[in-house]
Amino acid sequence: MPGAPAHHRERGFANPNPAQAPAGAWVRLRFFVARVLATTFAPRTADLPRATSDLAALSGNPGADTVTWVGHSTLLIQLDGVSVLTDPHWGERASPVSFAGPRRVTPPGLAFEDLPRIDVVLISHDHYDHLDVGTLRRLAAAHRPRFLVPLGLRAWLADLGVTEVEELDWWQEREVRGLRVTAVPAQHFSGRTPWDRNRRLWAGFTLAGRAKRLYFAGDTAYWDGLREIGARLGPFDLAALPIGAYLPPEIMRPSHLSPEEALRALGDVRGRRLVPIHWGTFDLADEPIPEPPERLAAEAARLGLGADRLWVLEHGETRRW
Repeated sequence: MPGAPAHHRERGFANPNPAQAPAGAWVRLRFFVARVLATTFAPRTADLPRATSDLAALSGNPGADTVTWVGHSTLLIQLDGVSVLTDPHWGERASPVSFAGPRRVTPPGLAFEDLPRIDVVLISHDHYDHLDVGTLRRLAAAHRPRFLVPLGLRAWLADLGVTEVEELDWWQEREVRGLRVTAVPAQHFSGRTPWDRNRRLWAGFTLAGRAKRLYFAGDTAYWDGLREIGARLGPFDLAALPIGAYLPPEIMRPSHLSPEEALRALGDVRGRRLVPIHWGTFDLADEPIPEPPERLAAEAARLGLGADRLWVLEHGETRRW
């Protein structure tokens, strides 16, 4: 496409590093079918610790800057009096159907009804574990937030009745109630069916307030461009990075971080603290469900990183930052 950004294609979008090619279609199909069968007929369970959310603090103290892990890639971020949700998902499955596919292994750490007023919703891409239609409709009806999404999702959401939507390309920004929100590149892919792969863009987001900054990666593989995000928009007080869905590597490495790669990414984006996301909620890959933070802690110890650099939150846990 003459004159278009390098990641634009005639019928969709491409990754910033085309050399990180995905596995072949047949390999991906076999993995997908095996995972659907396993999660439907032999689902694994998890017994992960959960925190009791401080609802009074979340709703009654607008001056506090907090981060709460609801589960998977859903964070409630409060910064400068603004409440932001990332990839909100209160559904029971990360699946196109209600009777099959990955079911929640850990309930949401915060009940939907207990949310404070939500001002902004960030959606990184359209995969079922990041974009839950039922949740978005509930948010639109109950909170009427502004939805910030990558290119290609506004019209798709409008068909669902979600209309307060603004699209961003990589490196575009918007100011919302004093926060500067910037969409940044990610090494991933999009699609909700076998026929719409990469038709809509995928992205991470950064939030910049009066004195603090946060990077939310969404879903991404490890790639050299993470350093550019840190150089242009960092340093970040918090970096929310995915650490789950890394096995088998031939399927996962082109689009997901391993725990060890998440720590490399933390340094690349100039993050002070890592908040791990994308684990312990949906059974999406072959690694044991509790394993990602264990590998993260082992690698942090090997690198000599203190516990203060890793905020491994329990579902529902809130910390001030």
